[in-house]
Amino acid sequence: MDILHYSRLQTPATKLLQPRTRFTVLSTSSSFSLRRFSVRSSLPSPAQNAKYNRELRAAVDAVERACRLCVDVKRSLFTSDGRILEKNDQTPVTIADFGVQALISLELGRLFPSIPLVAEEDSSFLCSNNLVDSVVNVVTDKISSKDKELTQADVLEAIDRGGQFGPNPATYWVLDPIDGTKGFVKGSEALYVVGLALVVEGEIVLGVMGCPNWQTNKSKNDKNTLESGIIMVSHIGCGTWSKELSESLNWYRCLVDGHNSVQKGRFCISESQTWDSLPLSSSFGSTIDVNNVRDNQVLLLPTCCGSLCKYLMVASGRATVFIQRTRAERVIKVWDHAVGVICVEEAGGKVTDWNGDGLDLAEDEVERKALFPPGGILVSNSSLHKEILEIIASNSSVIS
Repeated sequence: MDILHYSRLQTPATKLLQPRTRFTVLSTSSSFSLRRFSVRSSLPSPAQNAKYNRELRAAVDAVERACRLCVDVKRSLFTSDGRILEKNDQTPVTIADFGVQALISLELGRLFPSIPLVAEEDSSFLCSNNLVDSVVNVVTDKISSKDKELTQADVLEAIDRGGQFGPNPATYWVLDPIDGTKGFVKGSEALYVVGLALVVEGEIVLGVMGCPNWQTNKSKNDKNTLESGIIMVSHIGCGTWSKELSESLNWYRCLVDGHNSVQKGRFCISESQTWDSLPLSSSFGSTIDVNNVRDNQVLLLPTCCGSLCKYLMVASGRATVFIQRTRAERVIKVWDHAVGVICVEEAGGKVTDWNGDGLDLAEDEVERKALFPPGGILVSNSSLHKEILEIIASNSSVIS
């Protein structure tokens, strides 16, 4: 069973409450902590007057536009052979990947020109493969400002709108244009995420994730809305909220699940890693069979592409833990984690390295692109965090 269908079937239906003046939360069960109430607004009510509400509004609008760009490009993937390409590291990349980066960079640059963008792609690949015009076309269709015709130079400059940093705390956007590009080209059965975060003086203060093919409970029996998608937003001190991509006003509060036993948790791991490579395997086996989890096993959710969709699963209460081990041959990138960190933490979860310390976004002093967490990264519902760290510590050889 793929993770898209598993997550949709395993989350109990929740009753949506009408907006109230008082904050009210409805619990679905003792074992699940995905609890929601509805708020009709362009932003969740706690964030409407928050410190970075202007930046959050811009981020939500930019990510929504980017998700629509992805949906449009994806429709053409299977009819146009020229839309799927390979980068040097063999990661599939699409016109959508570069289009999203250009689009979001242009939208944010127009409103916040002094804030640089730390992002995955650079324009050299586009130029060397004569793909700039294709990106210009998809971005032109979705950009908010139609005052002047978008040029190749505009797009290339937007894609490369980075910055040089130093040892001091800095303010910058972090973007993963499409996290899970492998999932993007697989069709509707694999999740992919557009992820955007704002770091202010070294602290992640807001985040927006868009998942165009996230399936909600109410859409599971409606074939016409299987890819309704969601937007998830977080602002420091204001919680984590989500709404359907097609719905502009109704926001629902998201909380991590309530599991307090490792064996009852639902685990995600990187698709490039195996359960046996992780320290928890010394204490527990794993199974993907939801109906046959033995006493010495944990439920391992079927893999999906990219890290951010796993953060999305934890923040929404559909998964309990995401654990990733560092590997000497592969650098962990900040855009694969930054927005996920604030979404999980504002939903009541916790994110640390395997020593239990927070992720250091400034360790890469020059570019702010790399993370160097000792051992790896642990994302949890908070209730299980200490216990899992203790299991990891008991296998001290895995922490470097």
